[in-house]
Amino acid sequence: MTVEDFKNGQVLLIDKPLEWTSFQVVNKLRWHIRKHYNLKKIKVGHAGTLDPLATGLLIICTGKQTKSIETYQGQIKEYTGTFTIGATTPSYDLETEIDHTFPTEHITPELIQETTTKFVGKIQQKPPIFSAIKKEGKRLYELARAGKTTEIKSREIEIKEFEITKIDFPKVAFRVVCSKGTYIRSLAYDFGLALNSGAHLSSLRRTKIGDFSVDNAQSIDEFVASLES
Repeated sequence: MTVEDFKNGQVLLIDKPLEWTSFQVVNKLRWHIRKHYNLKKIKVGHAGTLDPLATGLLIICTGKQTKSIETYQGQIKEYTGTFTIGATTPSYDLETEIDHTFPTEHITPELIQETTTKFVGKIQQKPPIFSAIKKEGKRLYELARAGKTTEIKSREIEIKEFEITKIDFPKVAFRVVCSKGTYIRSLAYDFGLALNSGAHLSSLRRTKIGDFSVDNAQSIDEFVASLES
């Protein structure tokens, strides 16, 4: 691709690695594009944050395509991952340590499968306190890390598909197709409650955004290599 291609706008599909923030990926790609083409600046942005502990599809837009970011953000998303049943964490995932454990003796594979049906369709969901949503000028995760509590309003989201793909108790593998604004961490927490137990998200991978698939995505290293080729 030429420098004009990047300026006019490209949509790059990147497979985000574990423990990278979405902004780190953007900064890395922007730095390499600027360096390769000897540019002072170029617009680069992502269309939908992935948590550091999640991997998978990240849509990166350059140049004039950054104006289309909201369009991509609004598209239906697919995720795969695992819930761990019987324990919760304050962040609803592995970012924080387990804070409570719960009985699991009553939980059967049939109950797990049946419980998924409670979440399909339009439902109310509260975002995790450890999230990037702003309240009174502060990110919720900033308040959480400072030990402050705050009231979080629930919002309507839509779960189009929710299937359990494997049960290796206490880990339960799943696939979810959902609307913009869905927190899979909150789904894990709420799923645990619905089982009369607890649960947290122990792995997550975004596999699709609209018609874009992670199967067609590049690693960061592959993208950098493609610039040099």
